[in-house]
Amino acid sequence: MAEALLTTRIPDGELLSHGKVRDIYTAAPNALVLVATDRVSAFDHVLEPGIPGRGVILTQLSNFWFRHFEDLLPNHLLVTDLEEFPEPYRNYPELGGRAVLVKKLRPIPIECVARGYITGSGWEEYAVDQTVCGIKLPAGLSDCEKLTEPIFTPATKATEGHDENISYERMVSIVGRETAEALRSYTLRIYTDAAAYAAERGIIIADTKFEFGIDEDGCIVWMDEALTPDSSRFWPVDGYEPGRSQPSFDKQFVRDWVSAGGWNKEPPTPILPPEVVAGTLKRYRRAYRLLTGEEINP
Repeated sequence: MAEALLTTRIPDGELLSHGKVRDIYTAAPNALVLVATDRVSAFDHVLEPGIPGRGVILTQLSNFWFRHFEDLLPNHLLVTDLEEFPEPYRNYPELGGRAVLVKKLRPIPIECVARGYITGSGWEEYAVDQTVCGIKLPAGLSDCEKLTEPIFTPATKATEGHDENISYERMVSIVGRETAEALRSYTLRIYTDAAAYAAERGIIIADTKFEFGIDEDGCIVWMDEALTPDSSRFWPVDGYEPGRSQPSFDKQFVRDWVSAGGWNKEPPTPILPPEVVAGTLKRYRRAYRLLTGEEINP
């Protein structure tokens, strides 16, 4: 197995930020280079040793979805082929497949979450008062049960720590009603269409989150990543059964392992064993193959 790319070093580039997964560089006054590294995080902590090739899969799957929905709304992509990047970035072959040149946007400070199934933090809230982000749901639902129709549950985007689920009206107070309505419409439309597409190919998209920005003309643009195993819960259609946790093609495999080991979610972080690294990569690759119809071997 190849070595994981945990950080990028481009001395003649301008590093803008170093996140949990992505390194972001300034490429021009109105463009950025987004690099998906092989870092992997769980419970807001970056774990070691990373997952070799994970960043390539995240980038290529996002590119697939951005193109799939390009007639519905604009996205941030400018260039995906490293040879067409501006200097100095095209001179660093390690960026190939895992970097994109994108429009520089004004981020909207909301995580736009669509839930088609009740699980995770939504299930935890529902178990207390039968609501999710203030949305009243029917009594008697089970963990991982499919909802009658998808719901939109926004969250504030935290620079550190967990995002915080908020009500739709709280979102309106932050971004304005017109923008909130547009984001809700886009989120539910993309999720509904993507979930139907994925289900035909053996994957349940239980939930997902999107990010959007505003361009220089004041238009809403889809940005960051799109329907990846990091931003979504992917479950196999075969064997799905509500009332219990589901096997997955996403990062939940890592979360389950660190939780089972009794980690208190504080430093020092546990070291991922080879079988968890390999198992995670195998799940990401399978999700990519099922969704795109192509093999990827980063």
